[in-house]
Amino acid sequence: MPGRKTYFASDFHLGLAAGTDPRERERRVVSWLDSASHDARSIYLLGDIFDFWWEYREVVPKGFTRFLGTLASFSDRGIDVHIFTGNHDMWMKGYLTDECGVTIHYEPLITEIDGEIFYLAHGEGLGSTSTGARLLFSFFHSRTARALYSAIHPRYGVAFGHAWSRSSRLAKHVSLPFLGEDREDLIRHTRTMAAGGCNARYYIYGHRHLPLTFDEDGRRMIILGDWFSCRTSYAVYDGSDLNLVSEPLVP
Repeated sequence: MPGRKTYFASDFHLGLAAGTDPRERERRVVSWLDSASHDARSIYLLGDIFDFWWEYREVVPKGFTRFLGTLASFSDRGIDVHIFTGNHDMWMKGYLTDECGVTIHYEPLITEIDGEIFYLAHGEGLGSTSTGARLLFSFFHSRTARALYSAIHPRYGVAFGHAWSRSSRLAKHVSLPFLGEDREDLIRHTRTMAAGGCNARYYIYGHRHLPLTFDEDGRRMIILGDWFSCRTSYAVYDGSDLNLVSEPLVP
C-alpha cells in the first residue's frame, strides 16, 4: 500500500514501577501508537512489552486496559500488529490473539517488507557466550517448569513474578554503555547470521535497552532501546529507508 509505513518498538515494560511512572508510560505508548496508526501498515513490538505476563487457563494479569484496547482497535481497522515474546513476557499463550487480534511470535522472524528482507527478534540470548544465561533461558522455556508454575494460585504466582521482575530490572536499571563491536552480543549474532547465509538487509532487536544503529557491509542493524527510561524510542520503515527515532522526554 503506497505511502504506508512499518513501525518497530520494544521494551515498554508496562507495569514496571521504576524509571518513568508506569501509568504515564502506558499513556505515552498509547499516544505513540495512535499517532503511528495514521500511516501504519504494520506494527512490530519486539518483546518485553509487559514487565511480567503469565496466562493461566482462566486468568490473565490485570491492568493495561488502554494498551490492550488500542491493539484491539488496530485489529478492527486492519492494521497488522505483531508481538514478539521477550524474556519478561515469554509466557504468552492465546489471549492477545483471541481478544486483540495480534500475531504472536515466539522465535526470531525473517520476513519481507516492501521488497526488503528483515530479521526481527527480541534478542535475549542471541550471540551470548554465557553458559549460565543459556541454561536460565532453557529453564524458563521448560514445559515442566511452566506446568509447575501454573499450578501456583494466581494470587501468589503473579505477585511473585512481578517481584522477581522488579528486582531484576532495578538491578540493571542503568544500561551498559556500548561495549564495542566485538563485545556486543547482537552485533556478533548479526554477523553470524549473515555469514550463515541470511540475506536480510535489516536486523532489528530489542532487549539491549541501548538505542543503536550499526551499519556494516550493506546491512543495517538497529537496537530499539526502551521506554521505561526517560526516552521515546522506535524505528520506522517508509519503504525505502529504515531509521531509528530515539528522543529524550521533554520535562
